Amino acid sequence: MADQKFNRLKLTKRIVEGHPPDPSQRKLIWDTEITGFCVRIYPTGRKTYFFQYRNSYKETKFIKIGVHGNITTEQARDKATQLALRVSAGDDPSVKTPFKALNPTMEDLAEKYLKLHAETEKRPKSIKEDKSMLNNYILKEFGTRKVDNIIFEDIQELHASLNKKRILSNRILALLHKMFNLAVQWRWRRDNPVSGIKKYQEHKRTRWLQEDEMQRLLRVLDAYPNQVTSNIIRLLLLTGARKHEVLQATWDQFDLDKGVWTKRAHTTKQKKMEHSPLSPSALIILREIEEKKTDSPFLFPGNATDKPLQDFKKSWNTIRKRADLKDFTIHDLRHTFASYLVSSGLSLSIVGKLLGHTQASTTHRYAHLADDPLREATALFAEKFKELSNKKT
Repeated sequence: MADQKFNRLKLTKRIVEGHPPDPSQRKLIWDTEITGFCVRIYPTGRKTYFFQYRNSYKETKFIKIGVHGNITTEQARDKATQLALRVSAGDDPSVKTPFKALNPTMEDLAEKYLKLHAETEKRPKSIKEDKSMLNNYILKEFGTRKVDNIIFEDIQELHASLNKKRILSNRILALLHKMFNLAVQWRWRRDNPVSGIKKYQEHKRTRWLQEDEMQRLLRVLDAYPNQVTSNIIRLLLLTGARKHEVLQATWDQFDLDKGVWTKRAHTTKQKKMEHSPLSPSALIILREIEEKKTDSPFLFPGNATDKPLQDFKKSWNTIRKRADLKDFTIHDLRHTFASYLVSSGLSLSIVGKLLGHTQASTTHRYAHLADDPLREATALFAEKFKELSNKKT
């Protein structure tokens, strides 16, 4: 049914109620002050306020504001004004989501982030770390705040308050950046308030075992009563693998005849399958472990054979103290593997592949260790130069 359109009038209670219905057709009266604001008068006598506009795709949209009697003309005018402001800001009021309508809080965002992203994309350890940062810092600061009310300065103040815990502060910043990126995708807000905030400079750990420390550690490992823990540490040293890769390793990942460890994508940090060659020493340890193999699929099963050993922190601390290794962590075993390879003359690109690095910059922390092989190479040319200089005379 087509609308009978009247000249534009300023919509007031008197104007709206003063126009009787036409039994044969609908009437449409446009407001003179707010472009797109109108009232439709139906043959039944019902009078409904609407707002019409064109979105960024040049599509004409018609939004119902309310029925006269349920709302007043002035209430309808206020609503039309709000809609017009949203349109002028580039929003499309016709596009709605349940969460947008609920005006979600940071608690809502945290819950959805964990459910739709962290729990499907991240390892259990990373999820645990995310939850810790959310509960201890982010939600304590912003929990009941509305997602679209958080501004750049809010994030900046939180970041600055943790300047004495710079690595943690950077991790919190990265987590918030991801959460707000998702909030933009979910149409909970239009921008990411974390963008533009600089992370604190971090100094990567450069701790690895010196030869005398390595000898002490190996002696302690040989004497330690729990050889399961000793073998875990030996494999970490011999492969440069991450702790969770060794603990979660299953026998079907290994081809001992070919000497290859195939790490499944879901077990690696970069979520990519890796084929790692195994040294003769690593193969000897693996064959010894294989001789005592149980029905468990894991190299190092936990108390329940269908699950891997979760951690060995207590044993590691004992071993570390007995070997007199100060300021040394489990992850530093990986640094030790890399540093010895680089200082032996292997290129950073090869070492990076062995470590499973996808960015060359990650391996670059070991670059200075390549000085000795380079110095030896330049010395070779220097000898040749000296020899030729002597012959010249």
